[in-house]
Amino acid sequence: MSRRDLGTDDARVRVRPGRGTRPRTKQRPSYDDATAGRVVAVDRGRYRVVTTDGTRVNAVKARELNRTRTAVVVGDEVSLVGDISGRVDTLARMVALRERRTVLMRSAEDGDTVGVERPVVANADQLAVVVALTDPPPRPRMIDRILVAAYDAGMDPLLVLTKSDLTGPEELLAAYAALAVPAVVVGGMSKGPDGGTDPGADGERAPDLDEVRARLQDRVTVLVGHSGVGKSTLVNALVPEAERATSHVNVVTGRGRHTSSSAVALELPGGGLVIDTPGVRSFGLAHVSQADLLQAFTDLDEAAEQCPRGCTHAADAPDCALDAWAEGDPARSARLESFRRLAVALAATGPAWED
Repeated sequence: MSRRDLGTDDARVRVRPGRGTRPRTKQRPSYDDATAGRVVAVDRGRYRVVTTDGTRVNAVKARELNRTRTAVVVGDEVSLVGDISGRVDTLARMVALRERRTVLMRSAEDGDTVGVERPVVANADQLAVVVALTDPPPRPRMIDRILVAAYDAGMDPLLVLTKSDLTGPEELLAAYAALAVPAVVVGGMSKGPDGGTDPGADGERAPDLDEVRARLQDRVTVLVGHSGVGKSTLVNALVPEAERATSHVNVVTGRGRHTSSSAVALELPGGGLVIDTPGVRSFGLAHVSQADLLQAFTDLDEAAEQCPRGCTHAADAPDCALDAWAEGDPARSARLESFRRLAVALAATGPAWED
C-alpha cells in the first residue's frame, strides 16, 4: 500500500501528487535574447562557436537541444545563452539550432550503421573537391561520388587539382568538362627530394594560390578529398595560422594518412570561410537517389520527363528520352555520358578508393 492510500490525517505523512497530475509551475524560456553564433569546431561534446561580434566561445548542448537528437556540426548556426564572454574556463549553452540552408551528408558504409546518413558540414555554399594529379593518383570514382554529394547538398562544386608541378591536368580536366564544373590547377604542392621545399624552407613548396583565393573569397567552402592529396597543406597556405598537420603518402599502398582528425572552419584573410575536413577513403551515398541526382541537371531533368515510367536512364535503357535529347549534339552527348557515369558511381558499393 502506498503512502497515498494510508487514509490518515497524520500531519507527518506527506502525500505528493502523482507526476501526471503535478501542476506545471515553470514556463519554458523563449530565449528571444539568445546570441547567434556559428560552430567552427567540435571536440568530444564541446563546441567552439564564433558569435556575430567575433567572440570565440566554448559551448555545450543544452538539454533542450539534446532532446531533439540532432547532431550539431561545423557550419551550424546556433543560439547561445549563458556565459558568452569567451573567457577561459567558461561555457555557454547552445539552446537552438537554426534552420540549415545546406547540409553535406555522408552515409556509413560498414559496421552496424551501414546506410545511416550523418551530417558532415552545414551551411556551406561551395564544395571544393581537392584532387592530387599524382602521388596519390586521381581516383575518378571517388571524385564522382563527392560531386554527387555536392549536387545533393545544393552546393556549387569546384575542382582543386594539386601537384600540377609533377604532371599535367589535361586528362582530368577533359573528363569533367561536360559537367561544367569549374577547376583550379595548383602547382607547388609536392615535397622536394629532400623532404623540403625552397632553400631554407620546411614542408611543401609554396603554391600560387591567387586563383584559389579568388574562387573562395566571400564564400563558405568545404574542402573534401582523399587522404594525402594536399588538402591540409592547401589550408595552411591559405590560412598560415591554421597549422593543420600534413603527411606523406605511403609508397606501397598509394594511400595518404589521416592527419586532420576533425572538421574546422577558418576565416580567410580576404573574406570568406574555408572548412577543412578529415581525409576520406570512401564516401557513402546510400541517402541519395538517382532522382535526386537528376534534379541537379536541370536540362536532363526536363528531357527525362518524356521517358517511360520506371526508366533507369542507363545507356541500355529502352526508349530513354535522354538518348533522343543528346542525339547529334556532341556537347549534349558528353554531358549525358558524364551524368550516367555519376549515376554508376552513385549505385556502386564498396570503398570508393578501389577504382
